[in-house]
Amino acid sequence: MTTAVPGNGKVLVIGSITCDLTSFSDRLPQRGETVLGNAFTMVLGGKGANQALAAARAGSHVSLVGCVGDDAFSELVLGTLAEEKIDTQHVLKTEGPTGIAHIRVDASAENDIVMIPLANSRLSPGHIRRSLGSIAHPAGVALIQLEIPHESALEAARQCKARGITVILDPAPAPAEALDADFWPHVDIVTPNETEARLITGIAVTDRESAIAAGRWFTDRGVQRAVVTLAAAGAVVVERTSADSTAVTMQEPFSVTAVDTTAAGDAFAGVLGSALAEGLDWDQSLRRAMAGGALAVTVAGASPSLPQRHAIDIFLQRQAVTR
Repeated sequence: MTTAVPGNGKVLVIGSITCDLTSFSDRLPQRGETVLGNAFTMVLGGKGANQALAAARAGSHVSLVGCVGDDAFSELVLGTLAEEKIDTQHVLKTEGPTGIAHIRVDASAENDIVMIPLANSRLSPGHIRRSLGSIAHPAGVALIQLEIPHESALEAARQCKARGITVILDPAPAPAEALDADFWPHVDIVTPNETEARLITGIAVTDRESAIAAGRWFTDRGVQRAVVTLAAAGAVVVERTSADSTAVTMQEPFSVTAVDTTAAGDAFAGVLGSALAEGLDWDQSLRRAMAGGALAVTVAGASPSLPQRHAIDIFLQRQAVTR
């Protein structure tokens, strides 16, 4: 079995690929109501593909393991991934439709999403094992999400952990049923938002103290670091320092004007994975991830909002000047 090389700049993403159909309107319709919209986009999406794009744009060499259908949407998404120079040799093409996400965004930049897995539901543990077994030079960091079957996400975490790859889990969408208790020891970093943290831990995250409690729920179960993101309030990091103790830090937010919050979490995860794969320390990596998430909300759409490396560099330089 090959093992990962820390700081090799390579990121492996195991997750969903969809075509995002997004409508923009001043407000979202109430039940039974029709409203007129302002714009519509059809672009590559899915938490796996979005995080792959975010990591690639941040400067990493990225390989994506996923599944698409054999319809017209698959050509659109694979074409975009190729343009971004993401390695898709382990993206399985199956009969039937590619995954779809229907996204609605209102004038306040808030959104709701219905994700229909379709081909993503065929991403099997066996395909993940075969894919990782054929990679000669493993990545330093793996990004996993939950828009694929849970048994496949668990197998991805197991296989990556066994190869010495740092595993970052974005636990979205939050599972309706509790994840296997065996899942958490295979996760190095988990990045839930307030809602995901509440649904998984049962702790209502409303402030810093409740975010710390939710973070400790994860570290108590074997996760090394829990990053509970609090949108405009920043993020709380709970780190397991020993079997019975943790350290807590707070990452302050960056102030930006939000246009669309879709994919902000994907930008955060992708940039975090890229920075860690590059060999940056934790504090530097987290700050870059926060900048990536902040920049993403200033642009409409999911994949179009994922920032380039130079944009993150400039943003952080300006933040340093204005501090």
